[in-house]
Parts: sequence; C-alpha cells; structure tokens
Amino acid sequence: MKNSATAKAHTNIALIKYWGKKDERLFLPMNSSLSLTLDAFYTTTTVSLADQRETDSFILNNQQQTPAETVKISKFLDLFRREADIKTPIQVISENHVPTAAGLASSASAFAALGAAMNSLTGLDMPPSQLSTYVRQGSGSATRSVFGGFVEWQMGTNSLDSLAVPVDDASWDIGMITVAVNTHKKAISSRQGMKLTVDTSPFYPAWVESAGTDLSNIKEAIHKQDFQLLGEITESSGMKMHGTMLGAQPPFTYWEPLTVQVLTKVQEIRRQGWSCYFTMDAGPNVKILCRYSETLKIQAMLQTAFPDNPVIISKVGSGVELLSDSLTI
Repeated sequence: MKNSATAKAHTNIALIKYWGKKDERLFLPMNSSLSLTLDAFYTTTTVSLADQRETDSFILNNQQQTPAETVKISKFLDLFRREADIKTPIQVISENHVPTAAGLASSASAFAALGAAMNSLTGLDMPPSQLSTYVRQGSGSATRSVFGGFVEWQMGTNSLDSLAVPVDDASWDIGMITVAVNTHKKAISSRQGMKLTVDTSPFYPAWVESAGTDLSNIKEAIHKQDFQLLGEITESSGMKMHGTMLGAQPPFTYWEPLTVQVLTKVQEIRRQGWSCYFTMDAGPNVKILCRYSETLKIQAMLQTAFPDNPVIISKVGSGVELLSDSLTI
C-alpha cells in the first residue's frame, strides 16, 4: 500500500437539482439530478498514512480543524478503511479553491477529491461509478463531481445503484459565469434546509414529480445540443427548487436583495439577445449558463452592473484526477 496519495476534483453545478433525501444515512436522493462540472472551482487533497498518530488529522486551507470536524471526516475515511481492511490513522491535508459553505458546492469537490485520494491510497482502485457510491456518503453532490462534463446522479434504490454516470463531455460551446453575491458561511446549511423542506413544505411533492420530466427533457436537449432548451429547463428547475423553501415551516430563503438584482440583470441581458440562463444552489450566489464564446461580453456587462462582486468565468471541468505532487504543511 502507498504512504500517500493526492487527488483533485472540481465542483459541479446542478442543472436539474437535488434537494432532499429519502434515506439520510445512505444519502439516497428523492430524485435523480444532472449537473455540469466546472473548471474554475476545485479542491486538492492529500491523504497520508499516519502510523505515529492515534487519531486522524484534518487540515483545511492550512488550518487544523476541530475534533468535531475531524470526526465527520473520520467517518468518511472509515468507508474505505473497512473495505481495505486497514485501521491506520490518516492525515488529511486539503485546499479548497472554492469559497467554502457559500452555495458554491465546496462539499462536492471536497469529498470527491478525498474519496479519489483514499481510493488510490488504499489500493481499492474502484472504477469511477463505483467510487461515486462512496463519495455520495460524504456529500450527495460529490457523487456528480467524479466525472466531467454533464453528469447524471441516478437516484437508485439502494447504496450500490445510487451512482453517477457521464452523460456528455460538454465539449460544445458551453460556459458558466458565477456572480459571488456573498461568500460567507450561510446561516442554514444545505442539510438543514433540505430536511426542513422535505418535512414541512406542501410544494415539495410537486417538485419531486416534476424533476423526472425535467431530467428527461434536459437529456434530450443535451443530445440535440439545443442550448435554448437546456437553459430554459435549467432556469425552471432552479426556481422551482427555491420555491419549495418558501412553503416550508418556517419559510426560508437563501436569496439576498442583491441576488434578485442579479437575476433581473440576467433577464435584461437575455432580452438584448444574449444566450444566458440563471440557476442557484443552496446559497445567494448566482450561476449563469451561457455559451463560452459569449462569456467575456456577458461578464463585462455583469461586472459593470455589480462592480463590487466577483464575476467569475468557468469552462467545463474534468472528472477527478490523481496528482503526483503531495500537499504538505
């Protein structure tokens, strides 16, 4: 077995949203989802055998994490240790090139990178779809970050068949722009928000019912490279997801006043003839699906309108990859 392994994974943005679990222990989703992997945001993680230690160690962005945070990581590491029949403590060193916990899917890249590194370190060498069933148990959205391009997370019926499959490499004219409205930690975590919505929102059953139709339609749009239909379904799915939260008890939203201004600006830009469609995950930040060939001009219009907010262009991202250079402290 190796002494260390390093992996890199990119974030993804769900176009057909995942929002709610039917099994919280196994992270089985209520509906299948589909995402686009993004090149601009990623996590790099090194895992090393730590024979000299009695417990695992977790360092994120050069900061030693609390015992409570480390316990969460240890539970995830145990999935691989049990399968590989090892008990050795692990040192985890991770760098998030994503604003953490602000609706920019940092957990997706984080657990995908950690899972890929552990897959290599332990010598399990699982194929990507099988690996996705492991990383799913760290973060549901991490399931989709195992692959690049357009990726479907099939909801499945159990821990083995709830997995990611590649749909299309998205090598056509596709890009994404992120307007960072607020990169601070959000008040309501995704897990809290999901549970509250599933348990209390009368709008939620209709959301689940419509998600299957949206998924079929968006895969057809991808197959035909119909960008307008792709964008329209993306925008609709995101708005419906956020609508379910308004029906929860108590009602809540991740939107901020500036969020609404950005959405309105995107609609204005689209009326001027540009192909751009907005979506949002569980946070205030807005992501805009557009043609990559038009990203610079759309970015300029958004940056003029919102000069104090980062406006970040992303190309389509690749799947998880192993790196030769390890992170050190």
